[in-house]
Amino acid sequence: DLGLEPPAEADRLAAEGKTIVHAVIDDRLAGVIALADLIRDESREAVAGLKAMGIRVAMLTGDNHATAAYVAGKLGLDTFFAEVLPGDKSAAVGGLQKEGRRVAMVGDGVNDAPALVQADVGIAIGAGTDVAMESADIVLVRNDPRDVVRLIRLSRLTSSKMRQNLAWATGYNAVALPLAAGVGVPAGIVLRPEWGALFMAASSVIVVTNALLMRRKAV
Repeated sequence: DLGLEPPAEADRLAAEGKTIVHAVIDDRLAGVIALADLIRDESREAVAGLKAMGIRVAMLTGDNHATAAYVAGKLGLDTFFAEVLPGDKSAAVGGLQKEGRRVAMVGDGVNDAPALVQADVGIAIGAGTDVAMESADIVLVRNDPRDVVRLIRLSRLTSSKMRQNLAWATGYNAVALPLAAGVGVPAGIVLRPEWGALFMAASSVIVVTNALLMRRKAV
């Protein structure tokens, strides 16, 4: 502690979420340097897209509380965890899971690897480290956070199509198989072998066609 009094401008910059570095020469304050992360427009769009799907978005960061609060406000995050040590990120994810939440973690650094493993779904940015990509369940090829939104949309669409096809196949077979076994014979309903083969082929065509309709959906 050199007993130097920082200028009021430093407090204003710190309140804006910037990290303040004091330059001292010969025990005299020569200047103040403000460092700040550039918030990408893609990040804002990604957060907005996730919240539109009803997903709560949080941030884990080692930055101080003021910086984290500023960034969280600019991005429109639901909550944030500031001053988190590298080894504590996985514990933070585990805490959310203990609250009954399903957690997807997005990261790109070595420090994110334990949290990616801890999360229900670990998502690594393609431009990240090898350790992060090896620890994640999913690796995004591009360095674009909006791909997280596309990923979740695609997964939800895939899950929906799977349920539709399962319901169709179950209902179809529940009717067609008993008829093929002769249940309708007493009532004069006979399913000839060639018709049975045609119905089975039609079932497969319908399932495949329904799945291919995913290509028409924009994610």
